[in-house]
Amino acid sequence: MQRGLVRSLVLARGSWFDTLTTSVCIAVSLGGATVDAQGKPRARDLGIPFDGTPAALNAITDVPGVEVGATTLISGAGPLKVGAGPVRTGVTAILPRGKNSKDQVFAGWFSLNGNGEMTGTTWIEEAGFLEGPILITNTHSVGVVRDASIKWSVEHGQASQAWSLPVVAETWDGFLNDINGFHVKPEHVFAALDGARSGPVAEGNVGGGTGMRCYGFKCGTGTASRKIDARSGGYVVGVLVQANHGTRDLLRVAGVPIGQELPEPAAGRAADATRARDALGEGPSSSSSRRMRRCSRISSSASRAAPRSASRVPAASRATGPATSSSRSRRRTPARRTRPRPRRCR
Repeated sequence: MQRGLVRSLVLARGSWFDTLTTSVCIAVSLGGATVDAQGKPRARDLGIPFDGTPAALNAITDVPGVEVGATTLISGAGPLKVGAGPVRTGVTAILPRGKNSKDQVFAGWFSLNGNGEMTGTTWIEEAGFLEGPILITNTHSVGVVRDASIKWSVEHGQASQAWSLPVVAETWDGFLNDINGFHVKPEHVFAALDGARSGPVAEGNVGGGTGMRCYGFKCGTGTASRKIDARSGGYVVGVLVQANHGTRDLLRVAGVPIGQELPEPAAGRAADATRARDALGEGPSSSSSRRMRRCSRISSSASRAAPRSASRVPAASRATGPATSSSRSRRRTPARRTRPRPRRCR
């Protein structure tokens, strides 16, 4: 079975919209010459002419209040031994309002095609908002991460209603990781959530992106942001991506079809044809859930949001993800949450 997916989740906060995307993809804006958490230069620093103007960090955390944390698991080497390794996996946590807020954000999600898992989307579809953190991990660790997310919210007083339906997304890292060894544990989820911070976001082989590949290369976690022109509101849109998708010939950098000039071995091409991409985005907050769904649908197909490359979305791929808004004036009371009233959307 060919397995590819592109999922996007868009969140709105502030005065228009915030976007979160999972391959998983989350992007935020960043200005000036910078290096990532591993000390490597980012694409703009190398002179690649991407469109748009990044915010201060060119990361999802350029959206005020957003915090990101990660737990990275790397151990072992050599041939696969199920239960022992090698281990190349982890967990990435995104908190749209940070660890100290229980406020919801408007949200929308979209699935382009293909298969893949993102929990909590039924409630987003029904209610139009998101409560609590978003987590990204490997395919076979969704369950343990979801349960740990609920436990963390309860223990930290972040649960504002009697039940919880957290958002957990995944991509498959089984080529590089002992995925059937189930190495992600609840304590790793707690560490990612407790360690979430604003400021620069680690990229590459970190968190849920540790074992991911795309376009025939080693991939992982990436982030970027863009500032909207002042005449259009002056908002900041942020994205974080966990990239695990695409064959080499689909690779484009700033619109240039680089992949067509770099042939990929047949074995690598067959493997990468099954990969996925998730993306998460953050933006301003007066948006409705309907607008958030539109944003997630756009981010699913507009791969240019990824910080280092853009590509056509392959036929066997899926895009899903939520978008959220932080508008507080429209926040539902607990009694109204269980039966959300329909809204008129302009």
